Amino acid sequence: MSEPEPKRSRIAIWLPLALFGAFFALVIWGLVRPADREVASAFIGKPLPQFALDAATDGQPGLSTADFKVGKPKLLNVFASWCVPCAIESPQLDALAKQGVEIDGVAIRDRKEDVARFLATNGNPFQRIGKDDLSEVQLGIGSSGVPETFVIDGKGVIRYQHLGEIRPEDMDLILRKLQEAGQ
Repeated sequence: MSEPEPKRSRIAIWLPLALFGAFFALVIWGLVRPADREVASAFIGKPLPQFALDAATDGQPGLSTADFKVGKPKLLNVFASWCVPCAIESPQLDALAKQGVEIDGVAIRDRKEDVARFLATNGNPFQRIGKDDLSEVQLGIGSSGVPETFVIDGKGVIRYQHLGEIRPEDMDLILRKLQEAGQ
């Protein structure tokens, strides 16, 4: 007469299969659920830090906190001449500027001649461009990379943060956030 298998060996056979099934279900769930594109930045609703940046290129003024306390919302675009996505978003920034949106820039870890070449190649939608060689302003506003664009209200308060390049499909959102910041 044969002895029945102990319960322990049955569990050992089915446990790896159950773990694999749970892992597989988790992967499928992660692939199917929609990604949350909205960033809940800790800096939203807070004023810009105090800064005064020298001009990033000849022929345009530098940038300071006071430039954002003029009573109307603006965009603050963090970019770099060496950044490929920054070049990709240039047509959208140009289109926004042509619609009357005021855009100021912060050039990150860049040289004046490289910024000038970037602007000559990709267009210059900026009214002012500050040079942030040590990324102090970039980090002070909660930017983790380039490009990033911030909607700043007329009192110098950050109202929205857009990660990555502005694509054509983002234009309506950016304009809506600017309008909201002006109310």
